[in-house]
Amino acid sequence: MLICQISDLHIRAGRGLAYGRVDTATCLERCVAAIDALDPQPDLVLATGDLVDRGEAAEYALLSELLVPLRPPVYLLPGNHDERGALQAAFPAHAYLRQSPPFIQYVLDEGPLRLVVVDTVVPGRTGGELCPHRLDWLDRTLRAAPDRPTVVAMHHPPFITGIGFMDRLGLDDPAPFAAVIARHPQVERVVCGHLHRSIVQRFAGTVASTCPSPAHSSALEIGPHGGDGYTLEPGGYQLHWWSGSALVTHTAALGDWPGPFRYRA
Repeated sequence: MLICQISDLHIRAGRGLAYGRVDTATCLERCVAAIDALDPQPDLVLATGDLVDRGEAAEYALLSELLVPLRPPVYLLPGNHDERGALQAAFPAHAYLRQSPPFIQYVLDEGPLRLVVVDTVVPGRTGGELCPHRLDWLDRTLRAAPDRPTVVAMHHPPFITGIGFMDRLGLDDPAPFAAVIARHPQVERVVCGHLHRSIVQRFAGTVASTCPSPAHSSALEIGPHGGDGYTLEPGGYQLHWWSGSALVTHTAALGDWPGPFRYRA
């Protein structure tokens, strides 16, 4: 099974520029084209939050248009820049968005790898949380299929990265979440967005990781005040390949360059 993860799209209405500089709509178009060119094609595309920049209906309308060319089915989850009601209204055919009100949490059980999506959004806040209600839902959902290899997806990462500015905007008190994950050894990975970089850490007996944005990247500045800015280094996406016994992740950069060339002519 092959899962493609994209994240932090930050689409602006009217193809506006994020921060007055970043053409996020064109970046997403390039990302969609790159995914459509993959062989083999992913079984699904998972977009892990901050789909738009201001949570406005016009932004979601443009997002919907930009995602139409995607060949694999796409599944969405909200980030701190999103607005749940506007997201649901813009994608009425995506019934999974209404699977667990008032949050956007859902389970995909069709493939050999089970996907459990958790909502970490707190309206009006940049940081995220998992309240007792959401944690209980996650625990019950994982308990229902203890023998199924599972990926848990969320927007806010549950770990510290060393990029101080971004760490202060992460998941509040990740310890209760870690306790839930540790009880369920079938969790192969926790995949997240929010940080606009590819970052990996061991977490609660498994591995937690973040996905780059197809647009801008958080500045790679390790330190207590680092990361209060962004760069225009090449954006990217990730491919999570389930071999049948292990989950392997590849991070792909977006851009045009020569190749591939065969090692032997």
